Amino acid sequence: MMAGSLTLGSGEFSFQIIPNWGRLPQGWLFGEVAAVGVDSKDRVFAFTRGEHPMIIFDREGNFLSSWGEGMFQNPHGLHMGPDDTVYCTDEGDHTLRKFTLDGKLLLEIGLPGKASSFMSGLPFNRCTHSALSPTQDIYVSDGYGNARIHKYSHKGKLLFSWGGSGTDPGKFNIAHNVCCDADGWVYVADRENHRIQIFDENGRYESQWNNMHRPCGLCMQAGGTPRFYIGELGPGKEFSNRNWPNLGPRVSIHTNTGELLARLGDCESVGRPSRFVSPHGIAVDSKGSIYVGEVSRTNLTNKGIAIAPGTDPVCLQKLEKVEPVPEPLVPKQ
Repeated sequence: MMAGSLTLGSGEFSFQIIPNWGRLPQGWLFGEVAAVGVDSKDRVFAFTRGEHPMIIFDREGNFLSSWGEGMFQNPHGLHMGPDDTVYCTDEGDHTLRKFTLDGKLLLEIGLPGKASSFMSGLPFNRCTHSALSPTQDIYVSDGYGNARIHKYSHKGKLLFSWGGSGTDPGKFNIAHNVCCDADGWVYVADRENHRIQIFDENGRYESQWNNMHRPCGLCMQAGGTPRFYIGELGPGKEFSNRNWPNLGPRVSIHTNTGELLARLGDCESVGRPSRFVSPHGIAVDSKGSIYVGEVSRTNLTNKGIAIAPGTDPVCLQKLEKVEPVPEPLVPKQ
């Protein structure tokens, strides 16, 4: 175990926080990390709100490259396609853009700088995230000003939309993130309704997962038994329960049926705060390690906590999977 590291979880779900993971060039800042993704070579893409929007690291946290300077208004969501394409959701610019790994633009959906009317149901008004179906159709969560999910063809043609503001099944109170599994089920982080809703490929409501608090980040680890990793935002400054335990911020791990497997880093008491500030984006690499992007600057500023000029609050953390130690073999008598 690395010196100075902290272990979260237990058993199969043990992770150590790697101190100061993600080393930037001299003088650079993240600003904050809205989203994070991992490509097929386990390179980590941090979608930031600083001067260098897309910053790429290797698994050890060594800086590799950056791109996107001057291109985005307010980075929000990041999805990595199976062909190593990069889908960037810009909440401030009301667009979804598809890029190559080195930043070449391939597709743009939405009118840059032009929002649709508030709650009109038309794309986009402060869109939040994207996901791909098994046939490469594109789902976009249009969360802050529209309470909709939009489905597009792989070429960017709008197919249909669903949702609306509310608390009933199929309605949203900030559709903040979206995932799609290999069977075509669509999972939506319905943040302020404190749930994950599940839909079929036609937007028909099927089920929901409850018992979570403000699910914000959402990603799926593919494989024989898919697992879902959820960044739960925890109470904000405007809520009277902001210092209560067991409400986050935290990272939770669920099966594809919603069964809770683990919670990591939760606030345990006033004297034992969460290990996270504002887990906004989340990704998992091929080894099972978790990367958490946090909008800590926004969260702390909203709480009236000053941040020293020229510094970053913690806004990108790696939780490295701790492999269980095998039981020693006992020789047969």
